[in-house]
Amino acid sequence: MKVVTTTISDVLLIEPEVFEDARGFFFESFNQRVFEQLSGRVGYFVQDNHSRSAQNVLRGLHYQIKKPQGKLVCVVVGEVFDVAVDIRKSSPTFGQWDGVILSADNKRMLWIPEGFAHGYFVLSEYAEFLYKTTDYWAPEHERSILWNDPDLAIDWPLNGNTPLLSKKDQEAKRFCDAEFFP
Repeated sequence: MKVVTTTISDVLLIEPEVFEDARGFFFESFNQRVFEQLSGRVGYFVQDNHSRSAQNVLRGLHYQIKKPQGKLVCVVVGEVFDVAVDIRKSSPTFGQWDGVILSADNKRMLWIPEGFAHGYFVLSEYAEFLYKTTDYWAPEHERSILWNDPDLAIDWPLNGNTPLLSKKDQEAKRFCDAEFFP
């Protein structure tokens, strides 16, 4: 595995070594020792999640204000534009975002540490999204920041499409009104 730097140093784009031939492919999708070496983080994941979304679905920007979750995310079917927003007030990159294409074809993974809001937009007909989390889902602590907040100015690749949003995401807070991490 190798790490590709992003514009936010704590967010890591991980490219696995893929062994491919006429029969198909194989790659190690997770190895705790390697992850600890790449991320500098010692710890473990407690929950795996799998979601399927239709084209133009936009999920996010989500985070948990208490019991924050670090997430290791990947796409196993389709393609998404994945976004991480730094919401750590003490961070030099507070309020900045980075976005990458994750797909079944490129097999990339994105490490989004605690203290970030996260979201993605489905580019393909549908996408299946897998992610490991460092803490359990705690709906009472879940928060959302408005996906199209002008203060963040995320350059979502909508291609003229209107994103399909959950009620929660439609009612998300503006960045300036959100709760942040210290």
